[in-house]
Amino acid sequence: MAAVVLSASVSGCTSRAPVKVGILHSLTGTMAISETSLRDAVQMAIEEINAAGGVLGRPLEPVIADGGSNWDLFEERARELLTEQRVAVVFGCWTSVSRKAVLPVFESLHGLLFYPLQYEGEEMSPNIFYLGATPNQQLIPGADFMMSAEGGRKKKFYLLGTEYVFPRTANRVLRAHLMAAGIAASDIVEEYTLFGQSDYQSTVARIKDFGKGGDAAVLSTINGDSNLAFYREFARQGLTPDTIPVMAFSVAEDELRAMASEDLVGHLAAWNYYQSIDTPENKRFVDAFKAFAERHGLPGGRRRVTDDPIEAAYAGVYVWKAAIEKAQSFEVAKVTAAVLGLGFDAPGGRKRMHRTNHHTYKPVYIGRVRADGQFDIIWRSEELLEPQAFSPYLRVARGQ
Repeated sequence: MAAVVLSASVSGCTSRAPVKVGILHSLTGTMAISETSLRDAVQMAIEEINAAGGVLGRPLEPVIADGGSNWDLFEERARELLTEQRVAVVFGCWTSVSRKAVLPVFESLHGLLFYPLQYEGEEMSPNIFYLGATPNQQLIPGADFMMSAEGGRKKKFYLLGTEYVFPRTANRVLRAHLMAAGIAASDIVEEYTLFGQSDYQSTVARIKDFGKGGDAAVLSTINGDSNLAFYREFARQGLTPDTIPVMAFSVAEDELRAMASEDLVGHLAAWNYYQSIDTPENKRFVDAFKAFAERHGLPGGRRRVTDDPIEAAYAGVYVWKAAIEKAQSFEVAKVTAAVLGLGFDAPGGRKRMHRTNHHTYKPVYIGRVRADGQFDIIWRSEELLEPQAFSPYLRVARGQ
């Protein structure tokens, strides 16, 4: 079955017809380790909104579709959500290849997608709002930290990623930025492995040899459950954050739940939100997510955690709601216009949408993995960073 319509809590709503809302994520396959929680976050936001009276007095009805970690299937599911289920909006996708698979569907059918993930940039669809980081809001700060005194003044970089568009493009940006900062081309290595890769013995041996001088770091864009195998092998071969630190761009608290924390303690990540942000608003969000998981019998229950993509997925529902209330309409064109420049309160703090480029102003945090699977925030930006949809480092390649 392509999609499953779940009954939503409609306490406080009028009897007006419900509005269908699409949720499109990988609930099976190699990416399920990351994407399942985004489905849960969107459902929690919908439940909260319905309990408070819905949107313009109408309850929201979630329609869940499983992309199955199959990029062709994402395109098929997106089309079904828009044409058969006739959803007003879709919240979904994780990998850039899944987003690119559905992009022409949303553009041709005039649908609206809220995409919650950090990504490689180089895109600005009028039918997509990008709630995650652009390269200047995650990749560049992460690399700069590793070259700083706080990061150990690293001079050699191993760019390790999964074989698809995000790591490939991200590493083009990182390579150009590192070289502009004075890192020699010979001191930058790129390697890519397949989705679901489980054997990292040779890869880690090459990293070990590359970093034997003590001045190297790994910048990782490995996605999905391959991270379990990578960090396990990294530790097995005796590598530590003191010898060769890993700065990850796709490992957050939710992935750490399934990983041996002793293999990761001390390694780093760059994100725009952490569960450990110490504010009353974030504590309420974390508690609410745990309670939601327990109440609905979701795996992990109150042991569930929040992370950057979870926060973005959750906040995206409220951005859409605020835009509808501003426009007094569910029409995609009117909602899109209302989103541009919209300020909003997310669990991690105040953010806002860009006035023209469909991306999000965000803070940046560098975190160090703790033994409990959480992050100590060791660096933060002083202000929200403006999103660069198109990286200046790739202008030459675009002929600009």
